[in-house]
Amino acid sequence: MTQLEAGAYLLRPFVAADAPAFAAAIRESMSSVGKWMSWAHAEYTEEQALSWFAFRDASRAEGSAHEFGIFLLDGVSLVGGGGLNQLNAVNSFCNLGYWVRESAQRQGAAIAATTALARYAFLHLNQARVEIVIAAGNEASAAVARKAGAVHECLARNRLKLRGESVAADVFSLIPD
Repeated sequence: MTQLEAGAYLLRPFVAADAPAFAAAIRESMSSVGKWMSWAHAEYTEEQALSWFAFRDASRAEGSAHEFGIFLLDGVSLVGGGGLNQLNAVNSFCNLGYWVRESAQRQGAAIAATTALARYAFLHLNQARVEIVIAAGNEASAAVARKAGAVHECLARNRLKLRGESVAADVFSLIPD
């Protein structure tokens, strides 16, 4: 199992035992994560978490996504999640996303995870570019991207779907040094 060290955090794939903590983290974070992530809702269940874990395991096996839980170094205390997806094999770029549960926000987890995920994309997945696409108005996530060294490239119209509606999104990028 691939694990990434990220300062005070450990990124590792989710396992079934993480489902209760994952569901609780989503329910706890509706005023922050829930505002920007269409999949997050106030009744999120352990069964939904297990289904998502299985989907991500299959995506990892086929090489289309590499999703991780963000944990404290104990590997048990769940802080959030992050990953690389939408891998474009022709042009060697992918999308990087992250979320942090409300009780652990503003403690550096998202920045540490972003840095570790980008390094993994460049060194192990041979990506030439990593994009971070953030719904317009999500200033907390934009601040994370900037602090992780991403360059703001544009505000793209109708770039994301949020609860079924097309919204503008800020596009940031990271490239290898």
